[in-house]
Amino acid sequence: MTDPVKILVHAGFHKTGTSSLQDFLKLNSEALTPYFDYFGKNNLKGAGSNARLYSQRPFPWRLAKFRLSLRRFLADRPADRSLVISRETFAGGMPGHRRFTGGLMRAYAPAAIPLAKTIVSELRRKYGPDAEIILLYTTRNREDWIKSVHGHLLRSIRLRLDFKQFRAQFPQLAELDAEAETIKAALAPIRVEHMALEDFRLAPEGPARSILDLMGVPEDTRSQLRPAARANVGQPVDLRQTFLELNRNIKSKDALRARKTALLHAHWKGLEDV
Repeated sequence: MTDPVKILVHAGFHKTGTSSLQDFLKLNSEALTPYFDYFGKNNLKGAGSNARLYSQRPFPWRLAKFRLSLRRFLADRPADRSLVISRETFAGGMPGHRRFTGGLMRAYAPAAIPLAKTIVSELRRKYGPDAEIILLYTTRNREDWIKSVHGHLLRSIRLRLDFKQFRAQFPQLAELDAEAETIKAALAPIRVEHMALEDFRLAPEGPARSILDLMGVPEDTRSQLRPAARANVGQPVDLRQTFLELNRNIKSKDALRARKTALLHAHWKGLEDV
């Protein structure tokens, strides 16, 4: 008798080692094929972007659009193969961004719960009642996380607030583990796990170890896997300060983007030359 299919969805959160985790799984996807098929952000037929758009514009038709894009992705998957999906936008948009009304996004759970319920219903539709479904949320120390979010937003949008001003917008900021527990309670009895980035800093697989643990990949296979470099690492304080000043002083969107791109290129080139 064959084991039931196992489906693991790594659904968030942002800035918790997700890029490094995804790069590791992509790099080692062939070696991991005996245990599961892996799909990341570029292979989901728009489901990732539709999840993010729902969090910014939480209309029922937006959630339906997410459901249909996920269904289209799953339609191409064999029903007898275990599967790992990693897409941080499946938890919604990153706090610090704004909804279409202009309101600040301060937490994940309001969007992450309906998204997670939709994910589970589509997985049941595809794989049936016997499939083992796990939702995983990787987490991080709250203050390190919000600093990383601030740095990301300085780089990616026209954020004009320094860190003190930005942090003041989140006076009741919950720990990510607490957010994951809120999602877990709403999804019961579906299995929901959360694992902290700090627990995997010394693991050769990095944060991807959480996936390998949950999917039961044996140690002899792990020893043959190729390490992936840390990805999407935050910028140093001086570069963040430069981005802040550029966001405040350059009016042209195109000029601002070009200046940031050039600075980032020079920064990464300098690291490569060290």
